[in-house]
Amino acid sequence: MIDIHTHILPGIDDGAADEALAVQMAQAAQQEGIHTLIATPHHANGKYSNPGMHVRHDVDTLNRLLEAQGVAVKVLAGQEVRINRELLDDLQAGGTIGLHDTQYLLLELPTSDVPSYTEELIHELRIQHRIPIIAHPERNSVLAAHPDKLAHLIEAGALSQLTSHSVNGAFGRKLQKLCLDWCGQGLAQFVSSDAHNLGNRAFGLGQAYSLIGRECGRTMEEYLRDNAERLLEREEIPFLSAPQARRKQWWKVW
Repeated sequence: MIDIHTHILPGIDDGAADEALAVQMAQAAQQEGIHTLIATPHHANGKYSNPGMHVRHDVDTLNRLLEAQGVAVKVLAGQEVRINRELLDDLQAGGTIGLHDTQYLLLELPTSDVPSYTEELIHELRIQHRIPIIAHPERNSVLAAHPDKLAHLIEAGALSQLTSHSVNGAFGRKLQKLCLDWCGQGLAQFVSSDAHNLGNRAFGLGQAYSLIGRECGRTMEEYLRDNAERLLEREEIPFLSAPQARRKQWWKVW
């Protein structure tokens, strides 16, 4: 498996606290069947700033450490970039980078808001041949309450990445059902762990894929797995179906 969203780099955000924990996380990933991780430390979120050049340096250091420890997991460079008005300029300057230096950019929205310029930014990124992947949209209160807004962002050119713990039910049954519904509605193109540690924010990626396979079918499970490989190969991500959120029945609205 390939995990495109992790916080394994030690000591630079709220992920792995030190090198020892980073190695333990990589070992846990290997035991779960994950052979490639993209390190996506928080960037430009008002608390953490991890420019691309620094991320690449830390990834190289961690890979050398893992090789010395005999851990057969490859770490690649990326970021989880908080949406901001300076993002395009930061991309041009090299501060913001794509996942494994591909055209795919992991974009984080605020927890309780979708900024008014989000769709415009998606449009501008697509003009520059960049493809934003919205990180854990199910944990954004606006999108969770109004899935049609997520469908609209996907139609505008974005993709969507669910979190394994949401799929597995660790954040509650309502969020789990939402994720499974979105898989059937064309509102999910990736599943990733967003792993921060070995406790309440570990990987759980294999479990999430298995659950999706049981509840949504093997075709959906394989589609999500394959998309992670397509990303690393810089291939286009196809859609199994057009993104379309189910509307509430009129009697529920009234």
